[in-house]
Amino acid sequence: MNRVIVKVHEWPELKDPILIEGLPGLGYVGKLSAEHLIRQLGGRRFATIISSYLPPQVYVMEGGTISIVKQELYYIKGKAKRDLIVLVGDSQGLNAEGQYELSYRVLELAQELGVKEVITLGGYSIGKRPEKPRVFGAATHPEIVEEIKKYGVIFAKSEPSGGIIGAAGLLIGLGMELFGMKGFCLMGETAGMYVDPRGAMEVLKVLSRILDIEIDLSDLEAQAMQIEEITHTVEEIMRESEREEGREELGYIR
Repeated sequence: MNRVIVKVHEWPELKDPILIEGLPGLGYVGKLSAEHLIRQLGGRRFATIISSYLPPQVYVMEGGTISIVKQELYYIKGKAKRDLIVLVGDSQGLNAEGQYELSYRVLELAQELGVKEVITLGGYSIGKRPEKPRVFGAATHPEIVEEIKKYGVIFAKSEPSGGIIGAAGLLIGLGMELFGMKGFCLMGETAGMYVDPRGAMEVLKVLSRILDIEIDLSDLEAQAMQIEEITHTVEEIMRESEREEGREELGYIR
């Protein structure tokens, strides 16, 4: 078996397409953003990627059927000035070799379809829940930095401090170095410890303005409120537990 198998279901004819990546990562910000984009704009799956670089498992679905861990490519036509290709999936590559190989194969296919620009979506962890998530950026060329700044994206010096790890970084990095593509990454602030629809919403607000498209965010808003209610309850329980521990400690000092 080849380490990476790309199964093409349909070969779409696209107009000056942009590749958008949203694989699982910090706060699932990229994954939530990309999957919401596909749902809202009627994306159609055209390729499936199966690889031994992905976790060796299948998911058991409702009703008892299975689904192998995979990555998928969707196309969206006629919703923006340029057509879109969206990469989503259950997992990123398990190691550095897998990350490079999977990213390279996606870029190869994207180039065949006419892609010259890549946008990657992800999370920027600050270790706590932000009141209003900001969107940070990184880009392949100075002129793109200046253009994206107009949409409120923050380009902070040396941030993220550890660079952009995984597909969100490699797709724009390899795209620039090996395929002559331009691109940028949008990163929504997130605690990074739980699924964060709020961070995804902020990323999509910026992306929709850049692409000049309308995206209904009401579903993500409902998810965000539900998760915030749960996290607030958990935080309150933890604070109460800490207060109880403090009272118990005081009980010994008598």
